[in-house]
Amino acid sequence: MPDTPIRILLVDDHTLFRSGIRMLLSRQPELAVVGEAADGAEGVKLAKQLMPDVVLLDLHMPGISGVEALGLLLQDNPTLAVVMLTVSEDADDLTAALKAGARGYLLKNIDADFLKQSIIKAAAGESVMSEAMTAKLMAHFRAGAPAPSQQQQELEKLTPREREILGFLAQGQSNKEIARTLDLAESTVKIHVQNILKKLGLSSRVQAAVYAVEHGVARRSE
Repeated sequence: MPDTPIRILLVDDHTLFRSGIRMLLSRQPELAVVGEAADGAEGVKLAKQLMPDVVLLDLHMPGISGVEALGLLLQDNPTLAVVMLTVSEDADDLTAALKAGARGYLLKNIDADFLKQSIIKAAAGESVMSEAMTAKLMAHFRAGAPAPSQQQQELEKLTPREREILGFLAQGQSNKEIARTLDLAESTVKIHVQNILKKLGLSSRVQAAVYAVEHGVARRSE
């Protein structure tokens, strides 16, 4: 459990939904909802004022879209944990959000405990995603076109071990799971992941997973 409550900002245009989430999260001593916004522009403004640890952001709202709001939030604070909380199961919405830097993508039909654990993980720097969307992500990119040559050149910056670990990231494995599989120290895997993100110009494990599946690394590592 975190030493201090995780500060959460809710951004959703449905008042009743926000009220329900606030009530739900208020029962958790390790979580604290510090603000609510009814649209993306208001959410960006409140994030600057309140400095939350995690933003739960709806995808489709009046005015600027959730993805546009996501970009503005990360422009102001690149390390902010923004998790999309939406009804959309569309693979294009999913990939657009992840490529824009979302820390995770959750469907509104998840149960309370999964939401709680996802918020805690996101605040700790981990990526989170509803199980159904992980399958959609894999299927979406397996049907995609091969990587352009420029992006293949980016992959060539990686060492063989980094490519191998990138493949495991595409399968949604944690550092601990990768370390156990490869018989490495977890700290060593963490360093490899940091190097992968730096070399590919990515900001999160989720983006690395998207990149890996999109460019066939996951297929080669299975």
